Amino acid sequence: MDPILIPILALCIPIVAIWAKHKQKIAQIEIEATAEKAAQYATRNTELEDRVRVLERIVTDKGYDVATQIEALRDARKVDALLEKHEGN
Repeated sequence: MDPILIPILALCIPIVAIWAKHKQKIAQIEIEATAEKAAQYATRNTELEDRVRVLERIVTDKGYDVATQIEALRDARKVDALLEKHEGN
């Protein structure tokens, strides 16, 4: 083995160790970011599920039927008013 290689190897070992530690730190940061995004998606998903449950309750509730019927009556009155106006001319 060439005597000059010994100091070169001695200098390379800490450089490789620093590089490996840096790569490990980057991987850890990426894992934490991914975990945080997953938690945010889970929270958002829960919020959306809650909203869908509320909407399902509103639609299946009899109160929704009443509101729909009231709106239909309003629309019918508008049509009747337009017909009367048209017939009056």
